Amino acid sequence: MGRKELNLDGGEIAIIKAIGLSGSDIKGDDLMDRVRDLGATELIDTIKGLISVGFVEADKSNFYDEEDLKNVYFHVNSGYAKELRDAMDPDKERPKSRRMRRE
Repeated sequence: MGRKELNLDGGEIAIIKAIGLSGSDIKGDDLMDRVRDLGATELIDTIKGLISVGFVEADKSNFYDEEDLKNVYFHVNSGYAKELRDAMDPDKERPKSRRMRRE
């Protein structure tokens, strides 16, 4: 079964890059500093969308405004890190696996 291709918009890519794919946590106020181009409302809507599909995880699910967002910790779901990396830069050529199937 083939994997489906992820389609991310500019806001989603900016947030994922700001959080980082390493799996480490970032606090909401630091995230807001890193994506200043997004308004607070757009940031909250976009990050809630990323959380709902499982790409991003948060320690709290109840954040509705900028003040709530500042105290939440976020990280990228490590299970999706490779797919997200590929989706953010689809033109980059990836090295082929060295694994060979035995016949």
